Amino acid sequence: MYGYKCEYCEGTVKEKVVAQEAFKHRCGFVILENVPVGVCDKCGYRYYHSSILRRVEEIAGRKDAAERAAMVPVASFVNKHRRRHEIKTI
Repeated sequence: MYGYKCEYCEGTVKEKVVAQEAFKHRCGFVILENVPVGVCDKCGYRYYHSSILRRVEEIAGRKDAAERAAMVPVASFVNKHRRRHEIKTI
């Protein structure tokens, strides 16, 4: 599935099974476990096979049930001691 050259550097994309990988989807977030991810051995860029992205779509679109749910902490980047107008947007 992997073994090709990275499109961003001269590294080689190698398969690595990761314990947990989070994916952002228009319907929210999905965390898959024990995922075979393509990782460049030089720059670390991650590649995902289409079968993984289809699985994310199935779970996020509720076509298949998730095994369990997890709570994700959410916090503002702005420190409570700094005023919001002090942060410049780009």
